[in-house]
Amino acid sequence: MTKLRIGIAGFGVVGKRRRTFIDAHPDLTTVAVCDRTFGREQTAEDGLDCFSDYRRLLDKELDALFICMTNDMAAEVTIAGLERGLNVFCEKPPGRDLEDIARVIAVERNRPGQKLMYGFNHRHHDSVRDALELVRSNDLGRIINLRGVYGKSKIINFETDWRTQRSIAGGGILLDQGIHMVDLLRLFAGEFMDVKSFVSNGHWGHDVEDNAYALLRTGDGVVAMLHSSATQWQHRFSLEITLEHGAIILSGLLTSSKSYGAETLTVFNKTPADQGDPEGITTAYDTDPSWAAEISDFADAVLNDAPMKFGTSHDAWETMKLVSRIYCADPEWKQRWNLTDDATLPG
Repeated sequence: MTKLRIGIAGFGVVGKRRRTFIDAHPDLTTVAVCDRTFGREQTAEDGLDCFSDYRRLLDKELDALFICMTNDMAAEVTIAGLERGLNVFCEKPPGRDLEDIARVIAVERNRPGQKLMYGFNHRHHDSVRDALELVRSNDLGRIINLRGVYGKSKIINFETDWRTQRSIAGGGILLDQGIHMVDLLRLFAGEFMDVKSFVSNGHWGHDVEDNAYALLRTGDGVVAMLHSSATQWQHRFSLEITLEHGAIILSGLLTSSKSYGAETLTVFNKTPADQGDPEGITTAYDTDPSWAAEISDFADAVLNDAPMKFGTSHDAWETMKLVSRIYCADPEWKQRWNLTDDATLPG
């Protein structure tokens, strides 16, 4: 079988990492990339065609497009790829706001034969998969509440500062990193009906938030607390899930920066004799299969016309909708930036 020809729009840190796992897949090969940092069109030593404009990339004969661009370009390039008849994989977030993802879905609906997947990478970590399997087994009963903290020490990364600019990013730490935790809360608990929040840019002073605090409740009473932070001086990922008969704690995360600590899953079973201190069983994970697993799921959907397991446009819409509701639940933040969360899907 001929390998699927892949183009990558946006060839920075994430785009290059995606290429590593694309080319490691037996049925995929990267043939062309684009990035605005390329001064001229060129062919690399390994035969890779390099462009500075994504429209030139789309002139290549491709089967699928991976998008690793800034938030203001994500929806535009996703739509362009779909309109060229390509299968598309786009990094999170799907855009700057709900209107961006609504425009994409309007195009996607007219192209049922093509696949669209969004990169909510954390769903593919082994610790998350194992926790989800345990929750769905009902061995520990139903979920009572969840507490999630995801934080790093600043918004700006070491290569670029576009994430601090509202016109490009659309939002700050919540939209950039916290969206992963929002997506996981939805994965475990379902959809949230009630949303309360405080949103602040009081420390870094950019026109995007550096902290978001949210209190969420589902229709059947499951409560979740979320803290998304760019003032977490020691990087942290933690998700605690309390159930009727025990608890699950996800702590640490294997990432390329290795700054979030060891990735572990601890399970506690409540017993009448534990006196509030049940013995926990901890599993540690020493490899991160999430990037390869995510690309494998995308390839399977394209090659075998299989349904998308995770990262559908529905997932993207619902997660972006909840992020938007968190922003707008703080009346001062909503008024300051003239925000709205009333965008609707077409049709």
